[in-house]
Amino acid sequence: MAEQTKPETVIIPAEEGEQLIIQPLGAGQEVGRSCIMLKFKGKKIMLDCGIHPGMNGYASLPFLDSVDVEDIDLLLVSHFHLDHCGALPFFLEKTKFKGRCFMTHASKAIYRWLLSDYVKVSNISTDDMLYTEADLVNSMDKIETVNFHQETEINGVKFWCYTAGHVLGAAMFMIEIAGVKILYTGDYSRQEDRHLMAAELPNVKPDVVIIESTYGVHIHEKREDRESRFTGLVHDIVNRGGRCLIPVFALGRAQELLLILDEYWSIHPELHDIPIYYASSLAKKCMSVYQTYINAMNDRIRKQITMSNPFVFKHIINLKSMDQFEDIGPSVVLASPGMMQSGLSRELFEAWCTSKHNGCIIAGYCVEGTLAKHVLSEPDEIVTMNGHKLPMRCSVDYISFSAHADYQQTSEFLRALQPPHVVLVHGEANEMSRLKAALQREYEDNEDYKMEVHNPRNTVGVELHFRGEKMAKVVGNLASQKPTDGQQISGILVKRNFNYHVVAPEDLPNYTDLAMSTVTQRLSIAYTGTIPLLQFYLTQLAGEMEHTKVKEKPALRVFKSVTIIFEPRMVVVEWISNPVTDMYADAVVTVVLRAERDPMPQKAVPRAIRVDKHHFQECMLDMLQDMFGPEATSKLIRGDKMTVTVDENTATVDLDTLEVTSENETLQQIVHTAVNRLHQAVTPLKSS
Repeated sequence: MAEQTKPETVIIPAEEGEQLIIQPLGAGQEVGRSCIMLKFKGKKIMLDCGIHPGMNGYASLPFLDSVDVEDIDLLLVSHFHLDHCGALPFFLEKTKFKGRCFMTHASKAIYRWLLSDYVKVSNISTDDMLYTEADLVNSMDKIETVNFHQETEINGVKFWCYTAGHVLGAAMFMIEIAGVKILYTGDYSRQEDRHLMAAELPNVKPDVVIIESTYGVHIHEKREDRESRFTGLVHDIVNRGGRCLIPVFALGRAQELLLILDEYWSIHPELHDIPIYYASSLAKKCMSVYQTYINAMNDRIRKQITMSNPFVFKHIINLKSMDQFEDIGPSVVLASPGMMQSGLSRELFEAWCTSKHNGCIIAGYCVEGTLAKHVLSEPDEIVTMNGHKLPMRCSVDYISFSAHADYQQTSEFLRALQPPHVVLVHGEANEMSRLKAALQREYEDNEDYKMEVHNPRNTVGVELHFRGEKMAKVVGNLASQKPTDGQQISGILVKRNFNYHVVAPEDLPNYTDLAMSTVTQRLSIAYTGTIPLLQFYLTQLAGEMEHTKVKEKPALRVFKSVTIIFEPRMVVVEWISNPVTDMYADAVVTVVLRAERDPMPQKAVPRAIRVDKHHFQECMLDMLQDMFGPEATSKLIRGDKMTVTVDENTATVDLDTLEVTSENETLQQIVHTAVNRLHQAVTPLKSS
């Protein structure tokens, strides 16, 4: 069938759900357990479902008890880091969530192994474990994958994703509900590094941007300077005969640091005798995943892969467990987890922290409550996993290799997108407040663009209102018709997934799950009068009527929709029910009841007095003057026509044919009805 969009905007009544609520269940004025709820138009979308690295067990979960989990329609996961997906197996396997879950292909592949490692190295009791390896494996079947830029629609919610530049597979999600677009950045970086491309700038302007604020107003040092300082520190530690510990997550920044160290060792032959260990049970699996998704990386890696695999390192030794590690002489060890809450990195730090020759380089962001954050304050001693105290004599340095946006990136990103609303998440309260103030200062003198910046706490929702214009598309048989000027389109307004269509009743099955049915109403009323008597009264009500027969019985049809069938001592009023014909039928029933109570003899039907044409015209002039006033009515001598002018609208009556013409439909109808009734009153009624 033809399909065509009409220019008219259908006025649609106000409805519930014009309020967009953005509620952090985690990452609200904190870093960790990222989990953001969107509620709009009756739809509920969850963005990420992470754990807090500085907490254990149920305390590390987002505030899931603040929402009805079974009502959530959709869960979108930005990337594989624990603070963004660490609670996913628990959520998918141990709650009443019935919606659908999506992430990119690379994120799903790495999620499987990264969380498996988390389950194994977590140094907590079985009772405090949120989920088991079996839960993790079972959750895989419930996760669907999407490609970058692939538009997907789930029950009226559209979404697609852009490259985020944070880690392999990291995505920024654009969500569209009823025309309102929300961009969730997750963790992102607009700076290209050794293996990842920078975050894309979306080609669609969002109404709201939910953006990370990890580094607040800080500015990152240049990548070249950062790499030089990092390799210099590693070189100094091994030169003094020390062990260099670099806590990393099994996947993510670890691959960036391995690329840097492998290249640095290649150009420094004097370091070839000093081993570099990548201490992770997932090392082999990690590398296979990275080698699989080469095309998701930047041009530098894609060009290099044509000659040799950049992730087959010459100077890196994979270390699956401490049993394979001979702690003799200087060495460099990259061990997980990155914040030293537990696992191999914690074990090595406790073994090496008492010697001043050794050093630890923290290369990523650290959350409050973790050992990595604590040692940056240079304490005199630390508490081991067993509760013992150890003096801390090793050096501790911090170099940020975490691919989070700094203030310059954030400012330029928002300046390009110019969203009316910005919601800050994933940042410590003070950093978030500073960033909010800086952004507000940046745009306070801009008269052309105003930005509202919000920094909600956990469980506190930001309420935004959107009442955009709604357009209805005319489709099907109605679209194939070509209405004349001023003609209104009549059809059924159908709403489906926030889209509005106007369709003909017969097209309903083609565009909806509905079908059109009709209800024929019949009402029997006692009537003992004559047909002419009822015809007289109906003429006063409806003007013209049609004489017909139904099953050989005499009948009248009024308003082109209501049929009055005459039977012995009764009439049957019949019509197809709808709001308009029901109203007509009620009026007809009232007239029938009035005719039945008429005190005149049944056969004495009122007849009009015969008058000549001149007298009829005089009567018409008097009637129209009574209706509209002498100043509004005039008789044209030429052509026997009479005009009526009301509020600059004119109606013309042809006194020979009684035809009424006017550009104003309302005035034309009023004059036509009046003239028609006058004519019926002064013209003898025909007997049936």
